Amino acid sequence: MSDKSSKNKKVVFAGGPGTGKSTLIEEFQKDHFKVMKEVSREIIQEARNEGIEHLFISDPLAFSNKLLEKRKNQYVKADRLGSEFVFIDRGIPEITAYMDYNKTPYPDFFKEANRNYIYDFVFIFPIWKEIFKQDEVRYETYHQSEQIQQYLIQSYQSLGYNMIEVPKTDTKSRKKFVLDILNNE
Repeated sequence: MSDKSSKNKKVVFAGGPGTGKSTLIEEFQKDHFKVMKEVSREIIQEARNEGIEHLFISDPLAFSNKLLEKRKNQYVKADRLGSEFVFIDRGIPEITAYMDYNKTPYPDFFKEANRNYIYDFVFIFPIWKEIFKQDEVRYETYHQSEQIQQYLIQSYQSLGYNMIEVPKTDTKSRKKFVLDILNNE
């Protein structure tokens, strides 16, 4: 699935919490690739600065609205980076996947965004117990991450994406895997 008007290819790293997406994004950034980092933590910190400990839990729709705006901005910014590939930590379809997981009703403009902002490649990071860690922002348990993963896969598949599963291996090997796929397209 690709957007023919794109100036470059948007490569999404998708998957449940704690699967190594951000670690791989950082690895690509070290080698001067263009990247878009996960913005959820930014929103969480902004809410905490306003005295809201867990915005996604207390008001999932408000959190998701903020997240949608930031991810749409990333998408638009990606076109202006002048690079063959832009690596993005999580895509717009993951917003509705999380709301579906939480059984949170949402307006149609979320689904419209899923259809209007199209990514060129989606690499899905499998749930991997050995690297999963909770922290001050990642409140999900390993079991919840497994459930979320299924919603993420359904969200992307329902939009017609062909997801490429990233192997459970070290970061450098994962990077090589992704680059080999992209360079052979």
